[in-house]
Formats: sequence, C-alpha cells, structure tokens
Amino acid sequence: MGADEMGTFSALKAHRSHAIDPTIASHKGRIVKTTGDGILVEFSSAIQAVACALDIQKAMSERNRDVPPNRRIDFRIGINIGDIIIDSDDVFGDGVNIAARLEGLAEPGGVYLSRAVHEQVAGKVAAAFTEVGVRNLKNIDTPVHVFRVSAHDEGLQGSALPPLISDRPSIAVLPFSSLSEDRSLELLADGLVEDVIALLARVPGFFVIARSSSFAYRNRAQDVRHVGRELGVRYVVEGSIRASDKRARISIQLVEAESGKQIWTQRFDVELAETFDLQDEIARQIIRELEPELTRAELTLIQRQRPDNLDAWSRYRQALGAISLNGWNEEALAQTITHLRDAIALDPNFALAHATAALLGAIGANMSFVEDRHAAYRQALQDAETAVALDPNASEVLGYAGCALSDIGELARGREWLERAIEIDPSNAQAHVALGAAQLQSHELDAGIKTMQHGIRLSPRDARLPFWGMVLAIGLARVGGIIEGDGVHFRLRTLCGSSSSIDYV
Repeated sequence: MGADEMGTFSALKAHRSHAIDPTIASHKGRIVKTTGDGILVEFSSAIQAVACALDIQKAMSERNRDVPPNRRIDFRIGINIGDIIIDSDDVFGDGVNIAARLEGLAEPGGVYLSRAVHEQVAGKVAAAFTEVGVRNLKNIDTPVHVFRVSAHDEGLQGSALPPLISDRPSIAVLPFSSLSEDRSLELLADGLVEDVIALLARVPGFFVIARSSSFAYRNRAQDVRHVGRELGVRYVVEGSIRASDKRARISIQLVEAESGKQIWTQRFDVELAETFDLQDEIARQIIRELEPELTRAELTLIQRQRPDNLDAWSRYRQALGAISLNGWNEEALAQTITHLRDAIALDPNFALAHATAALLGAIGANMSFVEDRHAAYRQALQDAETAVALDPNASEVLGYAGCALSDIGELARGREWLERAIEIDPSNAQAHVALGAAQLQSHELDAGIKTMQHGIRLSPRDARLPFWGMVLAIGLARVGGIIEGDGVHFRLRTLCGSSSSIDYV
C-alpha cells in the first residue's frame, strides 16, 4: 500500500472478484463481513471450509506465479469450529476469536486449523496435516492445539497420491514397530513418534506430516518409496523398539524417500524401568542426532542442484548448515550471512531470513568479526525491523529479532519483542534465554539468571548452549557465582541463595 495504494487496492478487488468470492460461493460459504483486507466467512461444514481455504490458496498461488515478490498479495487463513453469537448481520464469540488468532499465526499463503477442525476433516480431504503444537492465543483462556494443512498437488477432488515427491524439505515419521507382545512397549513407541513429530515441527524450513497421516501406516508393510510418494515427502523416518531383560533398544533410520536409500541409522539403549520417565529426553536425543543428518542430507541435495535452481529455503538451509556443520567461527559466520543475503534476494518477504541475518549480524559485530561495528549494528537494526514488519506474529522471528536488538543496545524494544515471542510460544527456548540476557543487561540479575535457566531447561541439548552458557556465566559471576572448569567441562554454581547447579559440556 505504501508503494502503490491504488494499484494494490485494484489488485485486491480483482483477487476478490475473480478468485476468492467465487470460491467461497462454490463451497457454500457465507461472507459475514469484510475488514479492510480481511474477510470473515461462515460455513455449515468444516470439510467445506477447509476445501475452500485450500482452493483459495491454490488460486492465489497461480495468480501470483508471474508477479514479482514485492508486488504479490498473499493471504493467511485460520479455521475454527465453535459456538457463535449472531447479532444482526455480524457474529461474535470465542469461536470467531480463535479463528482470527489462528489466521495471525499462519504464514503467508498458509492455512491453520484448530484441533476441533482437524478431528472433523482428517482422512476426509486429500490434504497433508502438520502438527504445529499447543499455542497460547492472545485473549483466549485455554491453549489451542494447532495444525497446518496443505493440499496435495492433485487437489481435493483427485486421488490422494501426489505425482511427485515434494520439492520442499519435507518429512514423515512412521509408527515405530514394537518387536514384542508387551503393550507398554507399544505405548512407548507411539509416544516417542508423537514427541519426535512435535520436535521436528520446530525445525525451521521442514514440512512435517501430522501424526494422523503418519499413523495410517501402522501395521502396514510398505515400500518407503511408495510411502514417500503417497505423502509427498522427501524423507521418511522409521523405527523399531525391542526389549531385552531390563533394557530397551530403539533403532531409528532416516531414508531418502525417492531412492529408498538409507541416509542415517542409530540405536539408543535405555533402562526399561526408566523409559516412561525419560520419554521426552529419549525423543530429544533422537532429534539431536537426527537434525544434523537432515541438514547434511539437504545440503547434499542442494549441492547437486544448479545454482540458478536454488530457492530461498535452500539458501536458508545452506546458511544453517554453515554454522551447524562448521561451528561458530568467523569464516562460518561470513558464509552464513552470504547465504542469508542470497535467500533474501530471492524472496524479500522471507521474514525468518531477515531475523536470522539480524541476529547473526549483531553477534558478528559484538565478536569483532566485522571492520565497521556501527555499520553492522545499523544493518542488524534494519533486518530486525523488516523481519517483524513482515511477520509480527511468528515467535521465532520475534525471538531472533528481539535478541538482535538487545545485542545492539536497543533493550526496550528488544525486550518487548522477546516477551511477545514467549507469549505466542511459551516453549521458545531461544526467546527465554535472550530475554534473560536482556534482563542481565538491565541489571535485573536474579530475574535474568532465572529466565535463562528456564530457557536452557526447555532445550537442554541445544546446539546454542555454548553461547547461552557463556552469557549465564557472566551473570552468575556478577552476583557472586563460581566458575569451575578444566577446559572441556565446566560447572556454574550460583552462590546467591539457590542450591541449584547446571552442568555444561
């Protein structure tokens, strides 16, 4: 609107008249009201609502195909089932409010559902569902279980079998086989799969098939290539669990769906009596081993492609790989920034790339990896502000951008964004740690230490622990802590009245 108010308004009217309104009518929806660039629609069927949403996004994708990225109009859609209050020609109630909040969570071009909708439509539409997780929504008392839905390539009226493996980084986790008659092992296997799916859904850039679709393959002997084709995914995770005396062995394989080639395999041995208490830790251990292998697999695939075929997400994956595979050093950081700039050049609306560039730019300046620190600060500020303007409701974007602002001295705004990130996603470990660091900078020492400790507990095996531990060590030292170490292992023990201690390796 700022660049071309009349042109944007005309484009919006054209989208409404040629794509959106006719699609709503064809699915028997009723437009309740419009709010500028927003529309509230009522359906008598959840299936019709989801089908309509997916058809709208498909139509918009086609209409945007030849439109420059900075001229595209994208829509977010949120769908909920709930009681409403009808007043004249308007509707009110939590059912409407939740749909509005889900719309705010969705990415541009995305469709988000509440669990109530997912239960009504799963298995009844040819679509892929990804579990986003439980979210606390603003002004909604009860947390909402959120799902992302996307249509298969052949649309809702065709077969559920897409013609090709997805060109996006995508993965399905199949039910683990229980090689025992013990019912408790089956429950453990199912719980691990659910936890792994939930944790994978937090890996930036990966599209994860929801549990409801993955578990359709329970007790079915299938060629993994066929499974990948049916679900339209690039990777498949398989696993099994067996008991031996008082121990359980969990075997995991990561397979490239198109070729059936096994990329990675690992075994985890645990005490059987402790498995349920340690289920979350086992799942995190699996992810800790699995995520780097996924990154390597994606980078290998990217390297096989011609440079002019790489999209923004591929560049972003390269950026993450430069750090995760080469460590935190000046050369790796420079490579990461280069890849992020390439991603932004391909898609200027890529909010997460802007936010990541802001954070890493601030870190590079503070570590004296750049010649002009003040110029780096200005660039980090610009990247952070752009990221939040593009996607103000994404917890990860707010967490990275807020941390960047705090690192360059913009504490007030940085803390505001970090608090918003935590409000949207209370499990965002990075935002908690960054907020704690900002509190330390504001001389709120006890609060800062507690906030950082909470963030570390949320992600105790995080690859960013060396940085987090360094900042926490500084805070502990300022309140009278002791740092003990031998160069490889070190322990931080607070002396400010707490008996707790935290170990890092």
